[in-house]
Amino acid sequence: MNESIIILGIDPGLRITGFGVIEKNGDKILYIGSGVIKTFSAKKEAQDSLPERIQIIVEGLFEVIDQYRPKQIALEKVFVNVNPQSTLLLGQARGAAISAAVIKKLPVYEYTALQVKKSVVGSGHAKKDQVQEMVKRFLKLPSIPQADSADALACAICHAHAYNQINNMDSLSYRMKKGRLL
Repeated sequence: MNESIIILGIDPGLRITGFGVIEKNGDKILYIGSGVIKTFSAKKEAQDSLPERIQIIVEGLFEVIDQYRPKQIALEKVFVNVNPQSTLLLGQARGAAISAAVIKKLPVYEYTALQVKKSVVGSGHAKKDQVQEMVKRFLKLPSIPQADSADALACAICHAHAYNQINNMDSLSYRMKKGRLL
């Protein structure tokens, strides 16, 4: 019996957090929705504080989770950037996304950029426009999604591909704990 599961992919960013929602049903992966959460306003960007931006990310993700009701969250792991300040800020946006997921009692799965790109494009060194094009093709979208949404959808697709392996490992772990390795 094929289990259907809704997966929310998140591409965290302090200015723009992308999200993408897919449904995995057996071998099929279907597009449900995507978008961005913007944490700045054109008029007062310089005044937007870090706590305000974190609050916008958390509340925005609460709305997305309440609307789409995902069962699992997929998120890209942080990489160390050339600019340490950028890395720290990205880490805070990731922390906000993870917090939103765990407050809603959803499991979080993390993937490196290399894993995500390899899963969607076939090359871990793919460029952003290649990821966008492959997400469009993979999900049969009418147009190329915005970069942040495409990255979030790519993360969700990566998790959908890994889902069966994760479930098999969870099942093996459970059977080993019960002393029933079959």
